[in-house]
Amino acid sequence: MTKNFKDEVNSRKTFAIISHPDAGKTTLTEQLLLFGGAIRAAGTVKGKKTGKFATSDWMEIEKQRGISVTSSVMQFEYDGYRVNILDTPGHQDFSEDTYRTLMAVDSAVMIIDSAKGIEDQTIKLFKVCRMRGIPIFTFINKMDRQGKMPLELLSELEEVLGIESYPMNWPIGMGKEFLGIYDRFYNRIEQFRTDEDQRFLPLNEDGELAVENSMKQSSIYEQALEEVLLLNEAGNDFSEEKIADGSLTPVFFGSALTNFGVQTFLETYLKFAPSPQPRMSNEGEIQPDAEDFSGFVFKIQANMNPAHRDRIAFVRICSGQFERGMNVTLSRTGKSMKLSQSTQFLADDRSTVNEAVSGDILGLYDSGIYQIGDTITSGKRAIQFEKLPQFTPELFVKVTAKNVMKQKQFHKGIHQLVQEGAIQLYKTLHTEDYILGAVGHLQFEVFEHRLKNEYNAEVNMESMGSKVARWIEDEQINESLSSSRSLLVKDRFDRKLFLFENDFALRWFQDKNPDVKLINPMETTD
Repeated sequence: MTKNFKDEVNSRKTFAIISHPDAGKTTLTEQLLLFGGAIRAAGTVKGKKTGKFATSDWMEIEKQRGISVTSSVMQFEYDGYRVNILDTPGHQDFSEDTYRTLMAVDSAVMIIDSAKGIEDQTIKLFKVCRMRGIPIFTFINKMDRQGKMPLELLSELEEVLGIESYPMNWPIGMGKEFLGIYDRFYNRIEQFRTDEDQRFLPLNEDGELAVENSMKQSSIYEQALEEVLLLNEAGNDFSEEKIADGSLTPVFFGSALTNFGVQTFLETYLKFAPSPQPRMSNEGEIQPDAEDFSGFVFKIQANMNPAHRDRIAFVRICSGQFERGMNVTLSRTGKSMKLSQSTQFLADDRSTVNEAVSGDILGLYDSGIYQIGDTITSGKRAIQFEKLPQFTPELFVKVTAKNVMKQKQFHKGIHQLVQEGAIQLYKTLHTEDYILGAVGHLQFEVFEHRLKNEYNAEVNMESMGSKVARWIEDEQINESLSSSRSLLVKDRFDRKLFLFENDFALRWFQDKNPDVKLINPMETTD
């Protein structure tokens, strides 16, 4: 491998942004893209009345509701680095998509609303990051609004999430009295709402302002100095090693909406965030600078361009170099194919990509070949990367087409959208009626909206309530065991499973039928 290739790999920084809904995730993404020169003006999720929508929210329902329901992929260059951002859904109904996305990154940026502190969804996503041992960088947002005291927020980080923290900077006031941030790392003060030439003020050896400024007369400034002194004496030590193993999170304060503290965060993040990391496979660790190309599909998205009715498989490149037109093998089937249609993204703005390296996210046009979790490789070894998380649906609906004349659109839409992995499709054994399963209600709403808008197929959805899904190890099951409390159905791969009315019905069935081995995919590791 040439040194040039290794330099290219080392210049990649691939991260996901995680947070609770409304913490400012999409807004921060917009500002990062602005610094990278990828967009000229940052939209805001709140800008629905103005018709100005966030660049990273491309789906129609996202623009209407002002929420992210899919994981967008964006790429830009900054200061010699190639940055890949995966903007994830904050809404808990879409956590499965987010969990898979976290398997495709090397670090995570966690956004916390300064007024609300650490919220439920943040805790769940944080645990996945900790489980993978990936570095986590924290941005405490909305400092230009009244919120919790900064020391209280640090305590929450350490107590609720169980991670050590090191504030890289410290707020000077908040809300209407927010004056700026005391930058411990760069030894300066960054002023809020000021002229560019007055933005940064140097500190002296004692850690106080080295130049004359009206801030010196402020009690807010004095309080910030006292708190920084407390952090210096009693706070955690800065440790690159602990950042790298995910046990210490660098903390940054700022305001994404006013674009304050974002550039400082980005530049510091690029210094300490990891380049592409080795990936575990059935053949052991695959190094990012290995010669053979390899990658895995972590997401499939239908109709990113409604005019073309296309479907894109998102691939995280794990090793080697991608070149358009190259031949690869799909490990699951052993089939060889040519990668001639490839793309990279800035939300819905796509460009054909001819070359990419480890760490990059690649979009491959998919005619139905790929499944989530698939490995592709140019090498002779049939490697398979570790399995992606699979969630068991909890809510179920029966779905039928409103207009029998539009059965073709109905069937096509359902089969294409379920391949994205957010909604699961089941069929009754003989009548082959459609049943959809999901983790949350909002997924059904989005599914119905997309069938109507992208496939011109309106549907009726009849709620079946919550069920407990369990697959069957032996396919030769006695079909008479099927009942209203333990409904026997097939998934889209024709594997049989029971949908139990509740946990009691599951236990009753197991007691009565001890020979039937039931499988919970959440518990299988093979």
